[in-house]
Parts: sequence; structure tokens; C-alpha cells
Amino acid sequence: MLFPFSHNGDLRFIDALFTSTSAVCVTGLIVKDTPIDFTPIGQVIIMLLIQIGGLGYMTAVTFLAVVRRQKIGHRDRLILQESLNYPGMDGLVRFLKIVFTSIFVIEVIGMIILTLRFWIDMPIEKAAWFGIFHAVSAFNNAGFSLFSDNMMGYQNDWIINITIPILIILGGLGYLVLLELYNYRRGQLIRISTHTRIVLIMSTVLILLGMVLLLSLEWNNAFKSMQWEEKLLAAWFASVNYRTAGFNTIDLSTLSDANLFFSTFFMMTGGSPGGTAGGIKTTALALALIGVWYTLRGDTNAHIFRRSISPYQINKAYTIIFIASFYVMISTIALSEVERLPFLRILFETTSAFGTTGLSTGNGGVLSYSALFSDWGKANIIILMFMGRIGVFAFTVVIVGKAAQSRIKYAEGKVVL
Repeated sequence: MLFPFSHNGDLRFIDALFTSTSAVCVTGLIVKDTPIDFTPIGQVIIMLLIQIGGLGYMTAVTFLAVVRRQKIGHRDRLILQESLNYPGMDGLVRFLKIVFTSIFVIEVIGMIILTLRFWIDMPIEKAAWFGIFHAVSAFNNAGFSLFSDNMMGYQNDWIINITIPILIILGGLGYLVLLELYNYRRGQLIRISTHTRIVLIMSTVLILLGMVLLLSLEWNNAFKSMQWEEKLLAAWFASVNYRTAGFNTIDLSTLSDANLFFSTFFMMTGGSPGGTAGGIKTTALALALIGVWYTLRGDTNAHIFRRSISPYQINKAYTIIFIASFYVMISTIALSEVERLPFLRILFETTSAFGTTGLSTGNGGVLSYSALFSDWGKANIIILMFMGRIGVFAFTVVIVGKAAQSRIKYAEGKVVL
């Protein structure tokens, strides 16, 4: 990003690093105006970083090796399996090819629809570029836009408000879910897996719940001047973007404090494993809720859809949620003390960074709230974006290390709760 041909005017190192991180981590927070401060070449670089970040570095590298007919070692297969959240080693390369084919098809369809829509407002060459960029940004849940006001100019446009959220949802579900749904529709699967069922149900519930909260809290506030159908459209678009992407058709600085607070829970959740979104993931939230339900009932055999859930998975979900909340709260408190800015807006920004969401209350102009932060504050947001994209559990395990399996089992100690 620091190359002279990639940006207009001065670009400080911290701002270049912030922009690159936001693109690679498919977040969408900006401290520079993408269409103004970056040249067409710079915008292409941002788009490529978004695509690589959405795929995952190891996925992209392995695919290039497959194309060049190079042999993939066992270690690389293990890393790729972890990156794609694939359940086993069998059929991994075939699954990778299907992933890339699916991505290409979905993004091309999105590009065509968006290009035709933008063509109404601009020359075909510009419309094609805008269509490509926004299709890639949407499917990879990045939220970067070539419009300075993001999508606010298309607030009541049905094509934009349907196409972009669908691309976001498809990218956030995870490649494994998309493949399973495709095979089930073709009759190659008898039963949809527990994982896919949880992802689909949680994604639907969170989108609908987000819409209900938005409509109830903003009906006479941010949505006050809209007709009822416009309110529904705005709530739908915002709810989809709350968890996974940073596009917006409304000025988020006008949202009520209650909405800003509740929206942090959606952004913290993020998308689903193996997809292009960050956060704690829908499955972690689902397993935590299942664990709470069966604990309250006094039942140690947690299960769903006639399938048992292991205590380790439920404990891991609790751990992910606890550690994620800890990181976000510590960052929020530290930024609040250092930057001396409103606590709730900083909480919204840090949660957006961790969830790689990209939504922001803004700096008073077209940039994210992070643009008001000092270099230290921006570095803090950069770390949160990395953490949210890599995964809070994996990030923490790298720091603390993984304990060796102990063969000693002590007598159970009784603790009163």
C-alpha cells in the first residue's frame, strides 16, 4: 500500500498497515477513504488482499500448487484441513477445487448483477469495476466500498439490498455448509449434518432477531423518516451486516445507545466456521446455549437433533466466548483511557474489529471511528482484527502453548457453586 502508485497524497505507515490488515482480515474498517485516497491500482491491491484473506493464505497457496500439479505434503494437508474446517483428510484436494469453483461462480453471478445495476448510474467500464470490487468485498464479508458513503446512496434500491446481503450470507455460512447443501439437493446426501443444521438455524435466528431489535429500537429514531417498507429493507440490510460485513445503508452514528450496545453481541458472534467471517462463530454460541440449557435442567447428556454433544466441545465454546469477551473488554477499557473518547462508541469499534465486521459509528465524516485514534489505538484495533480472523482460540493457544496430555487423574474435588 505504501507504493507511490497505489495511493494519492501522503500515506503514513500505520494507516497503510491498518488498511492492509483490514483487507486481509476482511473487516472493512477504514482510516483512509478508499475511492479518494487510493488509486485504481491501490484499489486492485485492496481487492486482492480481500480475496486472499477470505480464502485464507494456506488455501490460496495450496490451490496454486494444485494448479501447477505440485505434490502436497501431509503437513500442508493438515494445515489446509484446519484452515477449511474440513472434517477429514479424504477428499481434501477435491473439496478445495469445489471451493474455488463455488467462489468463482458465486462472485461472477454477483458481479454481473451489480454491474448491470451500477450501469444505470455510470459508464459500463466503471460499472464493471464497481461490480467486481463489491461482489468480491461482499462475498468475502469485507465491507470495503468504492463509494465514500458506502451504500447509503442505495438505501431504497431492492437490487443492491438483496444481492449484497445474499453474497454476505453465502460467504459467511462456510464452504462445508454450501457443499453439503449442494450435495443434499442433488440427492447425494441422505441427512444434513448437525453442524450444517446448527449453522443454518443460528444464522436465520440471528438475522431475524437483529431485524426485530433494529425495528423496535429505531422505528421512531434512525428510521423515523422512512416508509414502513423502507424500514424493513434497511433493518434487513443492517442485520445481515451486523455479524459479518461492514456495508451500511444508514448513518450508524444516528443509532440509539441501546442499539449500539445490543449490536455488539451480534458482531461478537460473527459468521460460521470455514467461511469468510470472523468472531466467535455461530456454532460456538449455539453450543454454549445448549450447554446452559442442559445444565439448568440438571442433565449431563447434552444433545441436539438426536446427536450428543461432547462436554469438551461445550467447554471449548464457553472458553472461546470468555476469552473473546476478555480481549474485547480489555481493549475497550484501554482505548477509552488512552483516547478519552466515548466508551460505548469505542466498544462498538473494538467489537466490530474483533468480529471482522467493519461497521463503525464514523469519525464525523466518511472514515471509521478508528481514524480518531492515536497510532497506539490503531495498533490495538489491528491486533483485534487479526485475532478475530485467525480465531480467538487458536490465537490464545499460540500464546500460552498446548499442555501435554496427562496420564494422571486425581480424585474429584467437590466445589460449591
